[in-house]
Amino acid sequence: MMEEEDVKREETPAQAPEAAAEPAPEAEKTPEVAALEQEVAGLKERYLRTVADFDNAKKRLARELEERTARANERLVGELIPVFDHFELALQSAPAGDAFAQGVRMIADEFRKVLERSGAEVIDASAEGTAFDPMAHEALSAVPHATVPKDCVVSQFRKGWRLGGKVLRPAQVVVSSGAPEAPQAGEEA
Repeated sequence: MMEEEDVKREETPAQAPEAAAEPAPEAEKTPEVAALEQEVAGLKERYLRTVADFDNAKKRLARELEERTARANERLVGELIPVFDHFELALQSAPAGDAFAQGVRMIADEFRKVLERSGAEVIDASAEGTAFDPMAHEALSAVPHATVPKDCVVSQFRKGWRLGGKVLRPAQVVVSSGAPEAPQAGEEA
């Protein structure tokens, strides 16, 4: 019985799976087959567009989430910076060697480390002669100075802060307007 089935299979190659998978020649396509092929091509194009739209939406949502997170961090760090300033002001007025002041200093140091781990960095222009940068410094006034060149920082009133390359608060500084003018020979001081 098995031999008869094998013979029948060999005698009917048109029923073999390989024969069914072969496309019909173009001349033999019926209008229905052509319509179905056109519909498949249209659906494939629609599918590819949908996949591309989905990928773009995922990328856009990831960017928006990153931007929202950055804005939230900016807002939080911006609100914490004045608190840190108050720690520094308290430490400036504390007597040297005071145990309480040392405790406050430790808290302020830890606070600063937390801010720096979050990506915040200090804009420190306290060194006399630092070049004035209008993108990072806010000039409170300009004064003549004998040793500090023009457009350089004479003193710093308040430190600035930056987060992710964006200035959250510029450093407030006093800028040199150059050397003071010497009194002329005929003028009295």
